[in-house]
Amino acid sequence: MSRLWTSIKKRFALSYRQKIFLLTSLPLVLAMAAISVMVTVQSRQLAEREIRELESQLIEAKRAELKNYLSLARTAIGSIYGNAAPDDEAAKLQVTQTLSAMIYGQDGFFFVYDYDGNNLVSPRQTFLIGKNWKGLSDLNGVPVVDTIIDTARSGGGYHAYDWAKPSTRETARMVTYVIGLQDWKWALGTGIFIDDVLSTVAAAEAEVQARIQKTFVYIVLITSLALFGVFVAGLLLNLRERRLADAKLRALTERIIDTQEEERGRVARELHDSISQILVGVRYTLELAAKRVMGGDPRASESLDKGIGGLTEAIHEVRRISADLRPGVLDDLGLGPALKSLIEEFSRRTGTEVEFKTVVFRNRLDKDAKIALYRIAQEALTNVERHADASHVSIEVFGHRSGATMRITDNGTGIAARPSSETIGGLGLRNMQERIDQLKGTLRVLSSDKGTIIEASVPLTHMLSPEAKPPALKPRKSA
Repeated sequence: MSRLWTSIKKRFALSYRQKIFLLTSLPLVLAMAAISVMVTVQSRQLAEREIRELESQLIEAKRAELKNYLSLARTAIGSIYGNAAPDDEAAKLQVTQTLSAMIYGQDGFFFVYDYDGNNLVSPRQTFLIGKNWKGLSDLNGVPVVDTIIDTARSGGGYHAYDWAKPSTRETARMVTYVIGLQDWKWALGTGIFIDDVLSTVAAAEAEVQARIQKTFVYIVLITSLALFGVFVAGLLLNLRERRLADAKLRALTERIIDTQEEERGRVARELHDSISQILVGVRYTLELAAKRVMGGDPRASESLDKGIGGLTEAIHEVRRISADLRPGVLDDLGLGPALKSLIEEFSRRTGTEVEFKTVVFRNRLDKDAKIALYRIAQEALTNVERHADASHVSIEVFGHRSGATMRITDNGTGIAARPSSETIGGLGLRNMQERIDQLKGTLRVLSSDKGTIIEASVPLTHMLSPEAKPPALKPRKSA
C-alpha cells in the first residue's frame, strides 16, 4: 500500500515550473472567481430591486386606473342611488342594468355582490348572476367573495386573486377595487387582469438573467486570456532563463577548464622549475659521490652531504606545493593558523610586511567557509605580489552577530591605476565572488590610488555552535 501511495505521489508530483505557474495563477483565478461571484450577486440584487420597483409601479398604475373606472361607475349611478330608499327595488334594478351596460376593454366589467354572497351583476360572466358564491376561493385557496364583502363593509380597498379571463377563459392574476354601497348592503367593484404586468416583469427578469450570464462569460473570457498571458509570459521567461542558464553553464564550464589548466600549468612549472632541477642536481651530486667512492677520493662524503641537502630541499618544495594545493593545517588547526602560515610564506618569499589580526575562533567555522576564506586570502596575496607593488598588507579576521568577516588591505597602486592586462577583474576576482556566492555571503572590493580593500563576509549559518565539534580528521602522513 505504501509503495502504491509513493508511486501515485511521484506520478502526480509537480515540477518546479508547474509550481511557479500554479502559484502565479491561483491568486488570479481566486480573485476572478471572487469578482465573478460579487458581480453576479450584486447584479442580481440590483436587478431584483429594479424589477420589484417596476412591478410595483405597474401595479400602482393599474390600481389608479381601477379607481378611475369605479369613480365613473359611482358617477353613473350616483343620482339613482342617492335618491333611493334602502328597499327601493326599482332603483336597484335600474342600477344593476346601468352597471351591466358599463363594460370596457376586452375583459373589463363591473360586478356587484350583496353582503350575503349573492351575485347581482356580472355582464361578462352571466352564469354567476343570481347565485350565492359565499366561500368561493381561487385555485390557490385565496378567498374571493368573502374578502370582497369584508373589504366593502370596511369602506373599500384592493384584493388580488386568480380569476378566469372572460375573453380566453384562461386563469390569470386579477386585481380588484371594491367599495360598499352600505344603504343597500352591496359590494360594488371592478377588476383588471395584470398578466401583461407579470409578462413584462418576466421579460425583464429574463433580460437581466441573460445580461448577468453575458457578464459572467466576459469575466471567464478575461480570466482565460489573463491565464493564457501568464502562461505565455512564464513560457517566454522560462525560455529566456534557460538560455541564460545554458550560457552561464557554458561560461562556468569554460572557466572551470581554464582554472584547471591554469592550476595544472602552475603545478607543472613548480615541478619543473624547482623539484625537477633540484632532483637533477642531486643525481649529479650522487653520481660524483659514487665516482669518488670508487676512486677512494676523501671528498666523497662531502658530495653525499650535498646530495642529502638537495633531497631535503626537494622535500621542502614538495611540502610547499602540497600546502598551496591544500594546506593540512587548515583542516587540523583551523583558519587562523592556516592564514598565519600562508602569510609567513608570503612575507618570506616577497619581503612584504604583513600584519595579521584575528580573534580566537576555536575552529568554529565550517569546512566550506574555511576553504573559501583561505582561497580568497591566497588569491588576494597573489594579486598583491603580482600587481599591487605594495609595501604593507593587513589581514584581519573577526566574528560578529551576523557571521564572520575577513578584511584584506594593501597600500598598493589600486585596481584602477593598473594596466588593463594586470587587473584582477579576470579569474581572480570572479573566483573570489563565486566562492563567496556559494556561501550566500558578500564580497566588497574598494580600490583607489592609495590601495585596495577586499572584505569577504560569510553568514552565521556557516558558524558551528560552541557545543559542536569539528569532524574527526584522519592523521595525515608526513610528506
